[in-house]
Amino acid sequence: MAAVSSSDCDSGGAESNETNSKWLDAHYDPMANIYTFSSCLALADLHGDGEYKLVVGDFGPDGRNPHLKVLKGPTVLTESPLPALPAAAATFLMEQHQPRTPALALASGPCVYVYKNLRPYFKFALSQLPPNPLEQDLWDQAKEDLIDPLTLKEMLEGIRQKAEIPLSVQSLRFLQLELNEMEAFVNQNKSKPIKRQTVITTMITLKKNLADEDAISCLVLGTENKKLLIIDPEAFTVLAEMDIPSVPVFLEASGQFDVGFQLAAACRNGNIYILKRDSKHPKYSIELNAQPVGLVRIHKILVVGSTQDSLHGFTHKGKKLWTVQMPATILTMNLLEQHSRSLQAVMVALANQEVRIYRDKALLNVIRTPDTVTSLCFGRYGREDNTLIMITRGGGLIIKILKRTAVFVEGTGEVGPPPAQAMKLNVPRKTRLYVDQTLREREAGTGMHQTFQTDLYLLRVRAARAYVQALESSLSPMSATAREPLKVHAVVQGLGPTFKLTLHLQNTSAARPVLGLLVCFLYDEALYALPRAFFKVPLLVPGLSYPLETFVQSLSSKGTSDIIRVLVLREGQSAPLLSAHISMPVSEGLVAA
Repeated sequence: MAAVSSSDCDSGGAESNETNSKWLDAHYDPMANIYTFSSCLALADLHGDGEYKLVVGDFGPDGRNPHLKVLKGPTVLTESPLPALPAAAATFLMEQHQPRTPALALASGPCVYVYKNLRPYFKFALSQLPPNPLEQDLWDQAKEDLIDPLTLKEMLEGIRQKAEIPLSVQSLRFLQLELNEMEAFVNQNKSKPIKRQTVITTMITLKKNLADEDAISCLVLGTENKKLLIIDPEAFTVLAEMDIPSVPVFLEASGQFDVGFQLAAACRNGNIYILKRDSKHPKYSIELNAQPVGLVRIHKILVVGSTQDSLHGFTHKGKKLWTVQMPATILTMNLLEQHSRSLQAVMVALANQEVRIYRDKALLNVIRTPDTVTSLCFGRYGREDNTLIMITRGGGLIIKILKRTAVFVEGTGEVGPPPAQAMKLNVPRKTRLYVDQTLREREAGTGMHQTFQTDLYLLRVRAARAYVQALESSLSPMSATAREPLKVHAVVQGLGPTFKLTLHLQNTSAARPVLGLLVCFLYDEALYALPRAFFKVPLLVPGLSYPLETFVQSLSSKGTSDIIRVLVLREGQSAPLLSAHISMPVSEGLVAA
């Protein structure tokens, strides 16, 4: 048994040694010659002896030599050839008879091959589709030698580009031939009937009437002609047929067929469609920004991996809950379920030779591998309950066992928003007053809107009139004309009865100085006394703020205060250039006395 040269990190990202790792390295064979995807891996007790085996739908090194392999431990127990490349593998219980040994279903081409005790038991084939009428007519003419092979090719090309019904395999093969091979192909196949056959793209299992682990399950098939089929496990008949807008590539199911179920199908058009019992068409649709590369259901959340190197969480109604960005391209995904700790998480294999484990958006664990992982499977293998099986791009096999003392800890992984942000608010129930107000708004919505618009227009008119009046009477602390670019603001300091009043005057012009300005203070002489209430302003250089200081003496013994008005004037003009109103504070000295 070879030693595994991989490392295991905790969620904080620091590498750990074998003692601190959550995984035991059970086996690593870089020359196992296994080439498959996660959908073609399954774990099951095929003989009822308590020894779980690994079922692999192997493509072969070049994708031309498919085999069904069954592994016991690190060795291949049986191997049998397949007529076509496998699309999915699943184990399920067909009947209630003892012994309760599961059957193996392998989807390959248009057929599902069912094995019991690793022996062929049943072959379910999809029904043939009606051929294109125009295509059938062309081959009938070729059969009677009414058209030559070159004309046949041109017309078939036109049909393939415009017709909604796709061509048969016979016509597609004919279009790929060279000119010197066409005549022989036509003479050989013109008498054969035109057959148009769909193929299976994905397959999962769905409990039939009970949610128990050892209950009977149905097969759910996704086909190339945009259909979902639910197959009876005993009679192998179609129980239900559903249409979706695109070809499904990933499926997830929950519930029971006889009670109520829900299917989620990720399709080639970048959408995920949600279907429920007694519905022939999708009820909800989730539109992704990229193509899906994996679909896993964790409780009531759909976790989707996309080609934009991101992981998304959606509700069963299509609402996005969270998004986690991955450091590399996602290659495959699968479910990690630890029954002893009631843990469900998603495993994500990345192109940077990492396998990451997430629960929702929290990173639980990172496993580094010696080669890029393309297939993942977790479950009971042999007599170990928690075994992780990984198939690498080079055909290698990695087996890891989760330690019984291993505990996955959240909260120290990815940097992101606090967990409190994902908590639902305790929204109070609707009161009778709220319902009555809602009904009133529905009935008198038009009148309420018109009243609101009228009040809004009146507010704008009054604001405009007040602004014009302020400009005309120079009530603004900033000049409204470009000829006198001035700005003034005042600061009052002190507790009283004597205050220091500092007036800051600034020339906001770009290059022109201002000369010949006067400052005047208007106030109630019964309340205040100013030793200097009128003075000239020196030359104002552009951009500088000039402080003008004076003192204010409060004369009131009752602790009253008033407003002092500051006017900035031009010599020889009675109208002020700008003004400011200073709200004087109450004299705390007099109040205390």
